[in-house]
Amino acid sequence: MNLTIRLLRLFAAGLAPLTLAGAVAAYGFPSLFLPFGQIFKGLFAVTMFALGVVLEPTELRETLRHPGRIGLGVLTQYTVMPALAFAVATTAGLPPPVALGFIIVGAAPGAMASNVIVYLAGGAVAFSIAMTTVATFLSPLLTPALVEWLGGRLLPIPFWGMLKTILFIVVLPLGAGMLLHRRLGRLKALAGEIAPALAALAIILICSYAVAANHARLRTVGLDVFALVVLLNALGYAAGGFLARLYRFDFRHRLALAIEIGMQNAGLGVVLALEHFRDTPETALPGALFAVWCIVTAAGASAVLRRRERLATL
Repeated sequence: MNLTIRLLRLFAAGLAPLTLAGAVAAYGFPSLFLPFGQIFKGLFAVTMFALGVVLEPTELRETLRHPGRIGLGVLTQYTVMPALAFAVATTAGLPPPVALGFIIVGAAPGAMASNVIVYLAGGAVAFSIAMTTVATFLSPLLTPALVEWLGGRLLPIPFWGMLKTILFIVVLPLGAGMLLHRRLGRLKALAGEIAPALAALAIILICSYAVAANHARLRTVGLDVFALVVLLNALGYAAGGFLARLYRFDFRHRLALAIEIGMQNAGLGVVLALEHFRDTPETALPGALFAVWCIVTAAGASAVLRRRERLATL
């Protein structure tokens, strides 16, 4: 049992290199990952279910004592990143489907993986979880509305279809996971080990499939799009950190907000793009690249911060 738990923890902690490895493998051998296209929505539902399983009600209740701070964080999430993504998409001269892909990424809620990264970096974990949870529950309305408003001039936006998709693959699995958490009893600790590893596996497969599905397009527009993904990710971190200072957050909450803003739930963006823009699969390209890149950068930054923290205590 101890060996199993150690392996699960190792797998969850290795999300960044495993995601990168999966993306590289999918680019080199796309045929191995294309079959996951039939279950990619189910894979994303698994990540949301896993988040619900590991949410601790007591930690959330403590954080909810400061609703103004959470509200400010969520407001920042749904204004800053959509605005940055729109600016990047419309000033870079991208093809409309790819530009829309950036807007979908910007309009998504915070990534579930951000909670793990905030923990590893020494940030305010409960605040991160509360932001992710609130933003996720608001996403059925806000994400399609923002995509329609900002991206409607690029391609027709299926608002109601996107709302329905988010309800079924985000809200319902998240709620089911939270209900299960209350009934686990003695198995709660084991579930807390299994859920992050399961979510990590699902995220790796989603990102890998999106890369495989856009294999041919990556050869022609990959470098330009990748540079813009790097820019958007960096701007998100910088904006989150800058605004957190203006809000007079303490260091741990500044760190959490920067990570939450910089790390979008690009996996959700990939699912929405592949589900609702099937005639233009390149719409999923920015989300696929962003999902891989933001996990790599955030995980790397958290490792540096942890190292500094350990050195400071010596």
